[in-house]
Amino acid sequence: MELNSALIHDVIHPTAAFTQNPLVKDGSRARPEFVLWEDSQLNPKNRLDSLEFPQPALFRIDGCTGLGTQYYAVPLFLSHVPPMRLDVFIPEQAVASPVLRELLDLNVAFHTKDATRLRRLGISRYIVRALQNWIAERGYDTYSSLVPGLPFGSRIIFEALHFDIRKTKISVVPTYYVERQLLGVANLSESLGLAPELLPEAVDIASLSTVQELYDSVCLVRMRKRKACQGGDGLWIFKALTSNTKYLFVELRNLLLMEPHPNIISRPQYLVTKRCLFGGKTAVAGFLVPYHEHGSVRDKLPLMRIHGHLKLEQQVRWASQLASAVLHIHERGGMFYSDLRLDNVVLSATNDLVMIDFEQRGVWCEFASPEVNAIEYVRILASDEPDDANPGIPEETRGHFAARLNRILPDWDVLQASEDYSAPRPHGYSNYNIAWLALDEAEQESSMVYMLGRVLWCIFEGQSAPNKAAVWQSYRYEPDIEFPSFRLTPSGLRDLIDRCTRGRREVLSSSIVRQAGRLVLRGKESSTAEDVLRVAREWWQAEVKAAEEFLDMREERKTRGTWDGNYFGRPKLREVLAELERFQEGYDAASRPASPD
Repeated sequence: MELNSALIHDVIHPTAAFTQNPLVKDGSRARPEFVLWEDSQLNPKNRLDSLEFPQPALFRIDGCTGLGTQYYAVPLFLSHVPPMRLDVFIPEQAVASPVLRELLDLNVAFHTKDATRLRRLGISRYIVRALQNWIAERGYDTYSSLVPGLPFGSRIIFEALHFDIRKTKISVVPTYYVERQLLGVANLSESLGLAPELLPEAVDIASLSTVQELYDSVCLVRMRKRKACQGGDGLWIFKALTSNTKYLFVELRNLLLMEPHPNIISRPQYLVTKRCLFGGKTAVAGFLVPYHEHGSVRDKLPLMRIHGHLKLEQQVRWASQLASAVLHIHERGGMFYSDLRLDNVVLSATNDLVMIDFEQRGVWCEFASPEVNAIEYVRILASDEPDDANPGIPEETRGHFAARLNRILPDWDVLQASEDYSAPRPHGYSNYNIAWLALDEAEQESSMVYMLGRVLWCIFEGQSAPNKAAVWQSYRYEPDIEFPSFRLTPSGLRDLIDRCTRGRREVLSSSIVRQAGRLVLRGKESSTAEDVLRVAREWWQAEVKAAEEFLDMREERKTRGTWDGNYFGRPKLREVLAELERFQEGYDAASRPASPD
């Protein structure tokens, strides 16, 4: 079954349990023995002239997100490019031909994020060639003259892709709504509820030059005036969002209030501002934090394991650092951390772990605790409104889950509908993560312990993620063993990880896995689209039933006053840290040379 955005509703989300018209694309079916001339790649009209990068190329593709619909295209012909995030968007409907989808590897781009692998795909080469032709037709000043007059986060849209790139329609769409959502500098402290002295110095976005677009929300930039920075060379991480900007200001507030910790990203050192085109507002587009050049631990761990460089002494030190940071967030930060996965842990210049990403959006269910998932499944089902592409789940079913969620978290729908941080949040909610807001403090700590346990497993097993062939994202180094199996973890720590992850359930990838650009049943490469849809429906029906049963029990015990927030009996964060420190002390003692008699 070919990967595409329709599968989110029909396979990947709990909506698969109730979907009314499972979508089976023609490309998902077995290919016929004979291909019509109209659809054949031998037909001249179905051929691309070339997928080689032009020499010299005028653009570079730095990455992709949005399930293969958003690409970071950086111009190479300009000496100074402010990080305005003028990304390329290719809507799903822009590629009507299944042949063209295959030639451009769009199903693989669905899960491929990093530049190295993405640049090998046909879609990256196509985008660069199309942009090259676009610039050649309109002149080299096309791009540089556009940027100053555009709002932050505007889009280059490929409206319809053709085999002949000269016929591909490209348009630039200003995103004025993004700048309307951004908070102004003048009232930032009041909007965030912070003392004015906590706010960092402001710098204009024009004073920054793009070095590399790392993720959809993260750019590596250089200050043109080369202000001093940890690590030197004037390099900074520019954090900004071009959609759902409310999460940017949640993170900014969290970081400014966070007491310093050596294993947590430092407070933002500069605000990045931009003069808005309408209303005369000087808005906060993002902020700058120090750049850690060694990058995410996600890619380092498997590489170190493969080459025999992953040492237990280092693993234990990293595990203790991570546990200490999570405990600090909980006890001293007064908040929960809902985004704990290896992608959000980087290495410092001193080879220490540093936690990043404090938007509090949460992680997908294969990383989250079962109690968080139970509420998140209900939220997804309660929010499933019909649209032109999908009739959604039955209205009665949606209403059932909406009523249930309103008992768990009153006015959740008002919170979810808020598009910007300045909109009032009901009941004084401090962020927008519905599932985590619905948990009490003990449940939040227990869920943090669960995520910590899974990351500890990755650290000691030297893996990029707990499960391989995940639908959402592939990795440069896919796991070669899956949680909760053990191979390298010391026996003294296996029990700790097992206790941290009590209550764990099977994940979707235990039944359905990604294979290149397709979804198949695990162990059955020849499975049909109908097979995948059937198994997804059955799996999600069982999972949603279990979630409802858990929430029924939780609600009943809360009513009687007998609910224990640590229902699964996981250790406390402080206990996890203490066990890791004891293990480290024992390892250090055993490693010391014996003293002579």
